[in-house]
Amino acid sequence: MLIDNGGTIVENKLYRIRKGKIIAGVCGGIAKYFGIDTKIVRLLCVALIAAYGSGLLVYIAFALFVPKEPR
Repeated sequence: MLIDNGGTIVENKLYRIRKGKIIAGVCGGIAKYFGIDTKIVRLLCVALIAAYGSGLLVYIAFALFVPKEPR
């Protein structure tokens, strides 16, 4: 949960982004969820895929099971 500037509690959910995505919107959704730059998440994802290969499996799982961002 997050609290916005007005003091209202806002629930932070993980979604795949619709706007600004490159493949499935997973990295953008993770970046938005944690409040960090999308480029950092994308670089980490590429590094995990290159180093271990298991990053690709994790990415595919997120693409299949994390819902798209509501419109």
